[in-house]
Amino acid sequence: MLDDTLLDDPAALQRADHDRALLALAGAGARVRTALRQADAAGLDRLRPDGRPRAVLVAGHGSALTAAEILAALAGTAVLVVPLPPTEAVAPRVDRAAGAPPAFTAGLGWQLPGWAGPLDLLVVSSADGGEQGLIGLAEQAYARGCSVVVTAPPGSPLAEAALQVRALPLPYVGTVLPDEGPPAAPAAEPDLPAEDPAALWSHLTPLLALAQKLGLTQLPYDALPAVADLLDTAAVRCRPDAAAYTNPAKGLAARLAGTVPLLWAEGPVAGAAASRFAAQLAERAGRPALTGALPQVLTAHRGMFTGQLGAGADPDDFFRDRVEEPDPLHLQVLLLRHVPEAGTPDPGQEQDGPAEVPEDDERPRSFGVRRAHRLAAAHDVRLTEYASTLADPLHALADLITLTDFAAVYLGLAAAQS
Repeated sequence: MLDDTLLDDPAALQRADHDRALLALAGAGARVRTALRQADAAGLDRLRPDGRPRAVLVAGHGSALTAAEILAALAGTAVLVVPLPPTEAVAPRVDRAAGAPPAFTAGLGWQLPGWAGPLDLLVVSSADGGEQGLIGLAEQAYARGCSVVVTAPPGSPLAEAALQVRALPLPYVGTVLPDEGPPAAPAAEPDLPAEDPAALWSHLTPLLALAQKLGLTQLPYDALPAVADLLDTAAVRCRPDAAAYTNPAKGLAARLAGTVPLLWAEGPVAGAAASRFAAQLAERAGRPALTGALPQVLTAHRGMFTGQLGAGADPDDFFRDRVEEPDPLHLQVLLLRHVPEAGTPDPGQEQDGPAEVPEDDERPRSFGVRRAHRLAAAHDVRLTEYASTLADPLHALADLITLTDFAAVYLGLAAAQS
């Protein structure tokens, strides 16, 4: 059982935050600005494309693939966006002088689809820049005549290889944290390190800036700088010293404690946010979550409601032995939506972020959303709905992702202290 009073103890949260995930999330806005500035300095502002590519293939792992999913949601039918996850793994080369085991990701391998050719664009994105598989993929794409763009830390092997395949090299912006802080705990799996929670914005920013140049999205010219302002505002709203009743991320973390989350989404923007939240819950809170998009998720998850995790799991059972029996798990549906409204304030202005939508909200809802509410109510399962009302889809996406990123970190920190 989670002791939610820990969420209102900033000192305890700081002691538990060994890798300073909260600080990394708070600096996401600054990373977006730095990534935009460095991408322009690398030559993106001078790019004069001849036209749109037939397909954009985005290769990487972790949040680099989440960035590809977000691009696909924002591009819609304008271009085919294909995420390329790793397809194989070999034992990475051991560097005895390093003293630490090589990262598992160093031995990952990627394959270019057989149809990829001169009409297509390959974007390779890496926070480390040492994956030999990504270097081989870039060389393979160059041999087939694909255009290649590489996002990697300057000076890394992948960044150096970009010059050999005539790729456009864009810098990856890492987290810069102060030296002081709690000592890092020994890694349980040294070759599988946790990913930087704000790495998504270092992958996504140059990818979207490139997409704007190529005309793949309908984003306004100032959309990305406005995202940086929105991330700054959200970081203040979700800061550790904000009380749980005013901090929406802490409230969401407390709501998910002791539950099996079902993350439902309406539309591609909310769907990308739900997928990201599931990954962060696994990474930061050690919690599994199932995702799905309306309306098909209602049939896919129906069995969860009629099974043991539905109304049969009563946490308030009077006769339960509260000493010997652990608290039973129960379902919690979290429904994410993008509901643009006219007159929504500028993202950089002070606002409340995604709002929890009351059950009796009178605004129009689709039939799928109404049926989701009826399904949850029929089986006594709690359904919480969050909606972003920002008009721009990218800003709405950032709004939802910031809330859920902070919530996943808070849930993990509070559970560790419990």
